[in-house]
Amino acid sequence: MQGMTGDSVASILYLSLLGLAIFGYFIAANRQNMGTALRQLALWGLIFLGAIAVAGLWPQIRGTVAPRQSMTATGSLQVPQSGDGHYRVTLDVNGQPVRFVVDTGASDMVLSQQDARAVGIDPDTLAYLGTAYTANGTVPMARVVLDSVAFGPAVERDVGASVNGGDMFGSLLGMSYLSRFGKISIENGVLTLTP
Repeated sequence: MQGMTGDSVASILYLSLLGLAIFGYFIAANRQNMGTALRQLALWGLIFLGAIAVAGLWPQIRGTVAPRQSMTATGSLQVPQSGDGHYRVTLDVNGQPVRFVVDTGASDMVLSQQDARAVGIDPDTLAYLGTAYTANGTVPMARVVLDSVAFGPAVERDVGASVNGGDMFGSLLGMSYLSRFGKISIENGVLTLTP
């Protein structure tokens, strides 16, 4: 057990003793019908082993099912492609995490009404003086200034953005913010934003 901590050894001992106690009870309770009892025991053993395997592999499974962004040692942000083909990045806006779809075809950073509320902006009080032409038609837009937008350790202050006056499923990270990066590249299903 080299490299294991005292807590790990204690956990293994505890689980082993618990398993032995359950096994002992199971055998004692089913003495009359041992064949059926052994089949049930084998089934529960396989379920238990499956649960342990899933728990042990969860970080890799989560990375495949719900890929997450990561920072490199050089300060670049790497964003794996989602199952639907989009790249999603989470930035801290006014101190709150907001998940954006990266959209190089959008000229602006656009917040949905729900995300605007989450960062302290009341969409009902905004003046929707602008217009955006989207695939779903024309929508009203309101200009706002965000107190802060944080990308890892880099924090931008007084960042211009828009709030969409129509229905919108999530927020868009457009070129007004993406142009702050020195390099944007996509390779092998990973979007890399380099400061």
